[in-house]
Amino acid sequence: MPRFLEMPAESSRPTPWYREIAPDAWRAVLAAFLGWALDAMDFVIYLMAIPALEKEFGFDSVFSGLLATVALLSSAVGGIFFGWLADRLGRTRALSLTVLVYSFASLGTATAQDMTQLVFWRTLLGLGMGGEWSAGAALVSESVPAAHRGKAIGLMQSGWALGYIAAALLAATILPALGWRPLFAAGVTPALLVFWIRRRLKEPQVWSNRQEGSGSRSLSLLFSPAQLPMTLRATFLSAAVMFGYWGLFSWLPAFLASPPAKGGAGLTMLKTAAWIVPMQLGAFAGYLTFGFLSDRFGRRPSVAGFLTGAAILVPIYGLLARSPLLLLVLGPLLGFFGHGYFSVFGALLAELFPTSIRATAQGLCYNAGRALSALAPLTIGVLATRHGIGPALTATSAFFLIGAGAVFLLPETRGRKLDAGEPG
Repeated sequence: MPRFLEMPAESSRPTPWYREIAPDAWRAVLAAFLGWALDAMDFVIYLMAIPALEKEFGFDSVFSGLLATVALLSSAVGGIFFGWLADRLGRTRALSLTVLVYSFASLGTATAQDMTQLVFWRTLLGLGMGGEWSAGAALVSESVPAAHRGKAIGLMQSGWALGYIAAALLAATILPALGWRPLFAAGVTPALLVFWIRRRLKEPQVWSNRQEGSGSRSLSLLFSPAQLPMTLRATFLSAAVMFGYWGLFSWLPAFLASPPAKGGAGLTMLKTAAWIVPMQLGAFAGYLTFGFLSDRFGRRPSVAGFLTGAAILVPIYGLLARSPLLLLVLGPLLGFFGHGYFSVFGALLAELFPTSIRATAQGLCYNAGRALSALAPLTIGVLATRHGIGPALTATSAFFLIGAGAVFLLPETRGRKLDAGEPG
């Protein structure tokens, strides 16, 4: 046969990146993705229900912001505790427990009779919310090869956007017809995911190969002289970014639904959900795109680029965009740049710390940053009361810019191998 008619050898074709990830690792990504998506759904349901809750219990925007702050503060505790638990008992066990906690906390919120009970259930939900990310991020980062870690974490993180969309659709469907209690009761459904996690997931080999008993010393190791500077710098980055994020996106549904006299966009609840869906589709694209960019160009330039884009878009969206059409057009862009950078945390924090303290370190840095940013919803609530929601949202731009600079306090870790037993 003439040589030009010969078929090229199969081995000469490059292997698609997704085939370099083993089936067990893909199941780990799926579990963390679903856990984070359903976590987002349960958290965002509250943001959608703020106007109904204010009417039911007679509190104002300051208390609404305080409830969001309470959940963020408790999520820091949950992230640290369940991260420590994941280092001791395993990633999949800790992940299962966190899903149960936030699911039943949402169901409990549906039974609240006063503001004290609302605070209790939001606190419990925060514990599970923070813990889910810690366990899930460690599970994914240890299950996939180093070359594709950013992509896998991006996939996991993109679950937040789909959970946000699910919450918006549930609110648009349930709130007008049935009220806020059935809406929160629907948040118990993620508990069903636990059965699949326990049956189908195995612990990552990296964690199985760890030195036995090392997880019990994770907190002391994390604050050792060798690790403390890295811990503080990573926490500072997390705090700056999350102050901007939670200050903006905790109040975005209320901004869209509030009348222009209060600095809002004046949309109905149904339109608010319709405007949020394309924004979260933009966020979904942002999470995925960031994963590819960070694996290609590095963690630091990718973070800086996304945060700078968010800082530019926020004042345009909050102050200048008053037309519903313009809000609809700008929404996906704000979602893209305002969310995508979160995909860095699962990969970057995993690459900064050893296996013996990885989940604890990820839980602490990510969620301590969230705790430090917990005043953001309350701060924006106070500013919104005085100046209107739209002008208040613009204050978050400063924190996005601080985060864009803070990422360069950390080393570039793209492609860094973890410990013995890492796939790839």
